[in-house]
Amino acid sequence: MAEAKILRIYLNDAPRSRAERGEFNIINKIRNAFEAHDFRVELRKNSNAERLKSATRRGYSLFHMDDPFHPRALTMRKAYFYPFWRIENSAKRWEWSIAKALFDPASVDEKIAKQFCDFWRSKLFKDLPGGNNTQGIVYIPLQGRILEQRSFQFASPVEMIKSVLVHDQVRDIVIGLHPAETYLPEELDTIKALIDTNPRLLLSKARTQDLLVACDYVVTENSSTAMFGFFLKKPAVLFAKIDFNHIAANVGDLGAEMAIRSAPDMNVDYDKYLCWFLRETAINGGSEIVEEQILKAVRRHGWQVGSTV
Repeated sequence: MAEAKILRIYLNDAPRSRAERGEFNIINKIRNAFEAHDFRVELRKNSNAERLKSATRRGYSLFHMDDPFHPRALTMRKAYFYPFWRIENSAKRWEWSIAKALFDPASVDEKIAKQFCDFWRSKLFKDLPGGNNTQGIVYIPLQGRILEQRSFQFASPVEMIKSVLVHDQVRDIVIGLHPAETYLPEELDTIKALIDTNPRLLLSKARTQDLLVACDYVVTENSSTAMFGFFLKKPAVLFAKIDFNHIAANVGDLGAEMAIRSAPDMNVDYDKYLCWFLRETAINGGSEIVEEQILKAVRRHGWQVGSTV
């Protein structure tokens, strides 16, 4: 039986207000795509209670970053920077279809890839210095809960730092704390103790952009900083699962020693990868075909919205 032609989008207060004013571009595009197929689109308060009720309501539910816990729900999440988005059936990036897809550089046009990445480099790194400013360091952008190894991680963040100290004996190692995280006293004490006993280990408050420029490669659990580093052609070592795993040295596949030792010499076509990852596989909110991309994404997960031909 066909599903009721209703789409409910669950948003927190601030983005819902923007959407109600027509100022949330991707929501405008989703609304247009569904209304073109005679759907009623409702903006709903994002709360645990409202999301739970969605399982008993007729029609489809679209959450913003929250887990789509029933068969008629999907989640939408920014693909690291505007205007790129993905609509998926899991809130975990490493479970997304793109994480499991195969990247084939030969399938990406070199000229288009360079044009795409040159444009976004100029937007994302507006005051990027010219020339090669590499200073021979390893950059470790930390996230949260640094003493804990979570289920999607191959080591705790602190153990990750220790692995770099062991397996890269040449470079200085620069740690950056996440500005949006609140670190516990015992976490900060652990970092301080490591720094006190390892003269090659430094804690920096420099801008992420400057540390990306200066580094030889990035080591992280799964921070988006590594993906942004691809725009600057910086190799990455990943100590956790994530969706942009295709061209990184993955500890889960290689082990910590091999991943860290291989990173400085990795030869990857970063422009082609970013073009594929963003331009060719994500939903581009600024594209003329964005509504087609939205419908293709939801149909891939079984939603019956118009023709599937």
